[in-house]
Amino acid sequence: MSARLPRGGRLIDRAATVEFTFNGKRMRGCQGDTLASALLANGQLLVGRSFKYHRPRGIVASGAEEPNALVGLGRDRRFEPNARATTTELHEGLEALSQNHWPSLEFDLGAVNGFLSRFLPAGFYYKMFLHPRSFWKHVYEPFIRQSAGLGRAPAHRDADRYEQMHAHVDVLVVGGGIAGLAAARAAGKAGARVLVVEQTAHWGGRVTDAGTIDGIEAAAWVEKVVSELETMSNVRLRLRTMGSGVYDHGYVLAAERLTDHDPDRGGPRQRLWKIRAAQVVTATGAIERPLSFAGNDVPGVMLASAVRDYVVDYGVSPGDRTVVVTNNDDGYRTALALVAAGLQVPAILDPREAPGGELVEAARAEGLRILTGRAVAKVKGVARVEGVAVCAAAGEGAVLDEIACDAVAMSGGWSPVVHLWSHCGGKLWWDEAQAMFRPDAERAPTGADGQPFVRAAGAADGDLTTPAAVTSGHRAGVAAAKAAGHGKRAPAAPKAEAPAEGPILPVWVMPAAAGADLKSKMWLDFQNDVKVSDVELAAREGYESVEHAKRYTTLGMATDQGKLSNINGLAVLSQSLGEAIPQVGTTTFRPPYTPITLGAIAGEARGALFQPLRRTAIHGWHEAQGAHWEPVGQWRRPYAFPRAGESVEAAVQREVRNVRDGVGLLDASTLGKILVKGPDAGRFLDMMYTNMMSTLPVGKCRYGLMCNENGFLIDDGVVARIDEDTWLCHTTTGGADRIHAHMEDWLQCEWWDWKVFTANLTEAYAQIAVVGPHARDLLDRLGGMDVSAEALPFMQWADGTLGGFPVRVFRISFSGELSYEIAVPAGQGLALWEALVAAGEPFGVMPYGTEALHVLRAEKGFIMIGDETDGTVIPQDLGLDWAVSKKKADFLGKRAQERTHMTDPTRWKLVGLETIDGSVLPEGAYALDAGRNANGQRNTQGRVTSTYHSPTLGRGIAMGLVRHGPDRMGEVLDFTNGKGGTVKARIVSPVFYDPEGEKQNV
Repeated sequence: MSARLPRGGRLIDRAATVEFTFNGKRMRGCQGDTLASALLANGQLLVGRSFKYHRPRGIVASGAEEPNALVGLGRDRRFEPNARATTTELHEGLEALSQNHWPSLEFDLGAVNGFLSRFLPAGFYYKMFLHPRSFWKHVYEPFIRQSAGLGRAPAHRDADRYEQMHAHVDVLVVGGGIAGLAAARAAGKAGARVLVVEQTAHWGGRVTDAGTIDGIEAAAWVEKVVSELETMSNVRLRLRTMGSGVYDHGYVLAAERLTDHDPDRGGPRQRLWKIRAAQVVTATGAIERPLSFAGNDVPGVMLASAVRDYVVDYGVSPGDRTVVVTNNDDGYRTALALVAAGLQVPAILDPREAPGGELVEAARAEGLRILTGRAVAKVKGVARVEGVAVCAAAGEGAVLDEIACDAVAMSGGWSPVVHLWSHCGGKLWWDEAQAMFRPDAERAPTGADGQPFVRAAGAADGDLTTPAAVTSGHRAGVAAAKAAGHGKRAPAAPKAEAPAEGPILPVWVMPAAAGADLKSKMWLDFQNDVKVSDVELAAREGYESVEHAKRYTTLGMATDQGKLSNINGLAVLSQSLGEAIPQVGTTTFRPPYTPITLGAIAGEARGALFQPLRRTAIHGWHEAQGAHWEPVGQWRRPYAFPRAGESVEAAVQREVRNVRDGVGLLDASTLGKILVKGPDAGRFLDMMYTNMMSTLPVGKCRYGLMCNENGFLIDDGVVARIDEDTWLCHTTTGGADRIHAHMEDWLQCEWWDWKVFTANLTEAYAQIAVVGPHARDLLDRLGGMDVSAEALPFMQWADGTLGGFPVRVFRISFSGELSYEIAVPAGQGLALWEALVAAGEPFGVMPYGTEALHVLRAEKGFIMIGDETDGTVIPQDLGLDWAVSKKKADFLGKRAQERTHMTDPTRWKLVGLETIDGSVLPEGAYALDAGRNANGQRNTQGRVTSTYHSPTLGRGIAMGLVRHGPDRMGEVLDFTNGKGGTVKARIVSPVFYDPEGEKQNV
């Protein structure tokens, strides 16, 4: 029976007792236990049920490859399904629930599926759920939904916090075993910036198996190297951090567990690392393979390495009498560890006829019974192992002997963890001698320069012995540092010794006992209940592609992702097809390596912060002045600045009048600022905008329109030419990220060979609009540069100094008044604003918000993206034909705007609207037309896009789109008033104020 051993357990503190519950039952473990080791110490072998047949499932592994021991952790707002017991660190008060059963783990009615197995073969769902179609809604769909999934989804909002971190390094080492530490030390000594991430809570991996390195025990060597790395300022070490995925351009995601093991500590629960690395070293180790024999899924059948881990690391016995079945020397290591712990090994079954090597000889010296040329015919037992039937490794599976035992340790060789290597296109080669796929260094993932940026090391590269792993890690670290531009002398390679191991006999499927029933089938995928016979059936039914066979049988899907089942499944498929494994190929490994919580992926983006909340450098000043806020994209902008006892509407009217008569300040920092630079920048902008930008002289500005490929207007703004190959493009507040992404999409996907670079500088600069008849007076009083009409004409810009601040001043206007927009580094934005406020006191300076901005621009007939546009509007609809080049051969949207429906003369066009009674038209009101449509609704001939009360004109004004609008000046239309009635409005020019533009040109 499984229990805590009286001695041993290098990772636990026996003096520190930890209490926890499993399915409501109180249990005790030790500090340092995993949930899996603590369950075994309490004699809890049964931990779950399989997905399809609901068969009893026990712990089979000790790490992230565990397919069976998936549990729900916690409760209510701190509940997480499908957590691996093998990687969950035990802590006081931990609550765990087994999954996929009803009404209980011990008595599960779902087990009836096992008796129906002949009706539920591989791919049965493809065949069963086709006919009759009438069954889909009320029979099939509810059944599928009820059956889908293993755990239950959380029902409450997550109470924990999560954070994200960005890191830029020269070398990222994924894996903290001996190979990873050797790589990190070599790269660090060479001067590279190094980050090492290790998914467990301990450095060194299976260091107790490693022999000696540099003349000392491997464990002491690990401790020495870690201490050395901790003193290096250019090296960072992170435990409990899983390398999740490798992407293009050296982008890597890693998930760090911060308080999972200590939830009472406070702070974020997990952290998602977003890493940019010049070089990546994957030292992710290898996973031991199971063997396929009848009953290999019975609780108590475990990987030999896992049995060894529980005995050596946690002082836990998976069983009192353990039969070891192995096709390689490493299984003997487990047998020796069991004997050293005082446990019995009734027999070692080895299908090889004449195994040799140090480990085999050591087992013989211990007097262990070694049965060569033998295999397991069948494991006896249902809910736990009771014994094994032994047969010849070759033959019909006739039972030669029966051995009583309560555990089976199986070892089918090792598979390098090639997942991260494969994520970004790394290819593999088949090592026949070791029966494994290994990373092909000649076909490594490459960067934009065509050079490899991912290197495998240690067991992840197929180097399974200690000397090979240490040498491989050191070599990878030196090469990675050199490729990252660090050529300092690296330390000498460590020298290691380890027991020699014999060859592997790749016995993929062992003979089954004659007449074996369902309970003694040979399983490949323990989680999804995929049998050897399922893969053979897939091959017979024509699913010869490994990807097709995977989906037909569900082999290696769900949380397993082929970690245990992949190679054995490929071997069965290759045997069924009569082809070699390399010809059959492998399935595609995709990130994440192990699941990441949605909380870590979202980070702080939840609730009110679902999108990042952006504030300008002047936000605090606005808040202190009682600003009434408006969300604009991800920004918060002042809508108005109401004074004590003043309504928001009255504040807007006051701010508009002050701009028209005096001077106002607007925080325009949120406007997009995208730098476009390069020899082909002008050519690129000519394609982006409807008018010419390449001809814009240095020092001048030009208003531009941007359309998508369908011809519809998506943004507008002022473009300034900075120098011969540099332009600065202003966008709308909500459009900065979107337009920058739009630019990059075209550059990366269509014009990838153009020499153009873009940078979103929106948050790098504060921008302040100084607007009104006294704007120039205010800047002259501040002093420092000439802003006269002669020195700085309309639609030009200049660099200089104002009040001691280095500034770039744009002479542009969105109000029709004399206006300057002043850009300054964001860190100086508040200081400049306060200086402008102080200098403007004699002129009655006031801040104004976004609503006054809208009223001012509407009085001038200036359009607003999002108001006058709705995704179906083209520039010609808005009377902006003058901004659409007739000379350019092409620009985005040009051909689309020439389509018949785009040139239809009945399209609605922009006009101004004034109500007869001076009232304000409702936003979105429709202009009614004669007759009714097919739905009995009144026909329409236009709609209101923007509508305001103008304090300048003392009446309501509006802009709208009306059929033949520009040709119908003076005509009166009926508009809906939102209350079932109508209001009359006259079509007028959209420019209500200063139609000649005299005020902005002074």
